[in-house]
Amino acid sequence: MTSSLFTPFKIKSLDLPNRIVMAPMTRSKSPNGVPGDDVAGYYARRAENEVGLILTEGTTIRRGGASNDPNVPNFHEADSLAGWKNVVGKVHAKGGKIAPQIWHMGMVRKVGSGPNPDAPTDSPSGMTHTGKQVIDAPTSAEIDDMVLAYADAAAEAEKLGFDCVEVHGAHGYLIDQFFWDAMNQRDDKFGGTSLVERASFASDILKEIRKRVSPDFPVILRYSQWKQQDYGARLATTPDDLEAFLKVFVDAGVDVLHASQRRYWEPEFPEIDGENGLNGAGWAKKLTGLPTITVGSVGLSGDFIKAFQGEGSGTRSLDDLEERLARDEFDLVAVGRALLQDPAWARKIHEGRIEELTDYDAASLATLS
Repeated sequence: MTSSLFTPFKIKSLDLPNRIVMAPMTRSKSPNGVPGDDVAGYYARRAENEVGLILTEGTTIRRGGASNDPNVPNFHEADSLAGWKNVVGKVHAKGGKIAPQIWHMGMVRKVGSGPNPDAPTDSPSGMTHTGKQVIDAPTSAEIDDMVLAYADAAAEAEKLGFDCVEVHGAHGYLIDQFFWDAMNQRDDKFGGTSLVERASFASDILKEIRKRVSPDFPVILRYSQWKQQDYGARLATTPDDLEAFLKVFVDAGVDVLHASQRRYWEPEFPEIDGENGLNGAGWAKKLTGLPTITVGSVGLSGDFIKAFQGEGSGTRSLDDLEERLARDEFDLVAVGRALLQDPAWARKIHEGRIEELTDYDAASLATLS
């Protein structure tokens, strides 16, 4: 059953032939932060094989401490932007649509690492997730510049011809660190005792982006309950809490919510609607009315965190995913490792070539196949 995956989807200027999205996956294959022809080819191969929308790997904004890896692409230097323009051209030539995921690692980037080792590490308040003060808290003016750096990148994305933009607000990186009470101990507008108050940094980013891009240019926000520092963390423990949190982004002008979870089939609030209840993207759509993207081990049986630590994974039926999509639990489906390993995964699914799908092998991380 593949009909629901291969139905069109449109929001604002973004017109997609199907519901399959390539999930952002860090590749570290861009020396000196510049995506080359090999990166362009990597994305173009997915575009020509029926991926509806490509979300690029995280690409870092204009802050010296945004990255811990000189091989992660950036989205602010002239050579890097030229490289991204080449990527856009190659993807569009294959009939694809593409968005950059704009990113800042925050305190995941250790002091002294990355392409700018002398730059300070940005954070909400210099606190680790265990509540230990390790660096100075930034000033309000410094946080204002972080906001502008995200907006600069989003504006550049539209200029370069990208079809939309995704803001990375998940997985324990900078924006997510502001959401987290242990890491955000500020007493100005960017802090607060409630999750809604601590969402003001993300809200300011989205508002500034909306000022800088065309009204018809879609803006996606990726968020997660869990953190890479704590898989069991939950920002919102009730639907009411989640509704209040997401309303901040709705009011700020976001168009699509990308609800990241480790396994898409797991219910967000099983105590409310049972073990077969709505997942994260399902609840986000129910509570906001906005289109949502689901993600998390699509087509595979193993957890993606373990996979990126070198473990393989078996294949998993898409039947339940298709059923959920058909009943409008969510709108789009982001696929990670399955597409990383096999650029023709979407086409094979569409053509019913299920027997050609293979178990995920973590060795595929080493190449840009």
